[in-house]
Amino acid sequence: MTTPINPRRIVANGYDKIALRFQEWGANLRIEERDRYIQVLLDHATRGMPLLDLGCGNGLPFTKQLAERYRVTAVDISPVQAKLAARNVPRAQVICADMSNMHFPPESFDAISAFYSLIHLPREELGEFLLRMTRWLRPNGLFVGCFTAHDMPGEYSDDWLGAPMFWSGYDSQRNRELLRAAGLTIHSAVEEHADEDGQDVVFLWVIAERTAPQPVRAIQ
Repeated sequence: MTTPINPRRIVANGYDKIALRFQEWGANLRIEERDRYIQVLLDHATRGMPLLDLGCGNGLPFTKQLAERYRVTAVDISPVQAKLAARNVPRAQVICADMSNMHFPPESFDAISAFYSLIHLPREELGEFLLRMTRWLRPNGLFVGCFTAHDMPGEYSDDWLGAPMFWSGYDSQRNRELLRAAGLTIHSAVEEHADEDGQDVVFLWVIAERTAPQPVRAIQ
């Protein structure tokens, strides 16, 4: 299907519209999977470490859990979701913005999380974004996040939970290549399966660390 003209607007407006329904839909979905990867971040933390949460949604439950250990900066493109996150997680600094347009000084964070958010970024921008994201990590900083596991040039639905939505991404092998090209050492990259409304939905979950020297440029 042809990629929408403005996927960012599709995503922002979509989550604005379905904010409460999305919370109800996801409350009992992929719980074990989510908890396992949250725990990786919590085990890494020393209290007060700075963490960047990319795509925080309404802040529940991920951002709130992370804020118990980390000093969290949380970003979401949806004004409604960002407003809810600021209310639900008052300890976090919540920013309503397109994460791909954010700018932070190099080595600003000890950890970065991206749960179900990078899948909304047009995939042709993913390599460059991962390169910039890695620069925000301090040496030995941890990245935990998920990606598409199958080739997805640009998928659009005019009714996902009641609103239009957009997703995009690469297969698992290509995602691993982009992560390594960005300067991340991959400790784990696992395809996690779960039933979502009767369909087997797969994400590639990655645990990685900034240890390699920064490359000049990402893979094109």
